[in-house]
Amino acid sequence: MNLDFLNELLLTPSVSGHEEAAQQKILAYTKPFSHRQQCDATGNVLSILNPESPCKVLLCGHIDEIGFIVTHVQENGMLRLAAAGGVRPALYIGAPVQIVHEGNSVPGVVAVMPSLLKSEAVKAKDLVVDIGASSREEALQHVAIGDPVCADTTVRKLLGENISARALDDRSGAFVIVEAMRRAAEKKAAAGIYAATTVGEETTGRGAYYAASQVKPSCAIIVDVTWVSDTPETDPADTGDIRLGAGPVLCLSSIVNKPMNRRLQKLAEKYQIPVQWEIAPGGTSSDADTVNKTGIGVPVALVSIPLRYMHSSVEIANLRDLEGAIQLISEFLLSMDESFSYSPISV
Repeated sequence: MNLDFLNELLLTPSVSGHEEAAQQKILAYTKPFSHRQQCDATGNVLSILNPESPCKVLLCGHIDEIGFIVTHVQENGMLRLAAAGGVRPALYIGAPVQIVHEGNSVPGVVAVMPSLLKSEAVKAKDLVVDIGASSREEALQHVAIGDPVCADTTVRKLLGENISARALDDRSGAFVIVEAMRRAAEKKAAAGIYAATTVGEETTGRGAYYAASQVKPSCAIIVDVTWVSDTPETDPADTGDIRLGAGPVLCLSSIVNKPMNRRLQKLAEKYQIPVQWEIAPGGTSSDADTVNKTGIGVPVALVSIPLRYMHSSVEIANLRDLEGAIQLISEFLLSMDESFSYSPISV
């Protein structure tokens, strides 16, 4: 597991709709072990192994993150924002942020205003970002309307192989799929593998639709993050008992393909990879929902990384869970061929 590359991805801003910088790093990293690479009109990157194989497995991990977009620059040089994805604006009051302008990072701080500290419903449009400018004219020399904004944080090692960072949702999933493909390539996998670092999951779901529509895969594994039940004021009765460091999470959902789940479970048992289970009776709120309903329908499985404080400016994940997901998915890829039956019912 290449932790230097994970760190590089996590430090690269990639607010939904502005994913290009992170995608360039994916292209550079996967080039040595890809038989083909391609990009599309919406901004996806597909790293492909064995494109001639009739058995095509699509891997999706979304490369975008939640954040904000600059909507207005006030006369006093301060910035106003709109949400890009499911941000929780109250968590950003007084926090350092960065505005990405023409490839450069402009530092700023979300202003602390007494009215916001008392408000029970802080909205993105209530936030004001101070970049130190004294006027609108000065601010516009460094930022522009439409620039993306995200938390300005670093990657930190915590106890117990835990790490904290911005955008573990879902840069961790994007990392897992390319690492799983790399390992499958090293072990001479025969199946066609299409690792798609998808865009726009936090806002439109467009990337997963483009990827699945182009590839027309035999099946797909989506890698995203999921809520844990080991933090204060959480209830395992909601979706299951899920803990940081206890392994990747498989999903029991009406859209998840049962034979694929059984294959993943058997591989986990064979290679002694601890796994956990979450319950999603309907949709999964991930790219799996989009891919499943593409074309004539795509069998999907969802492998999730347990995550604390999802959709916050700083999240926590465990490196053992990432390693488990990489190993499990790479073994799934090595096991796949045209003979696999996706039907849960025998004729």
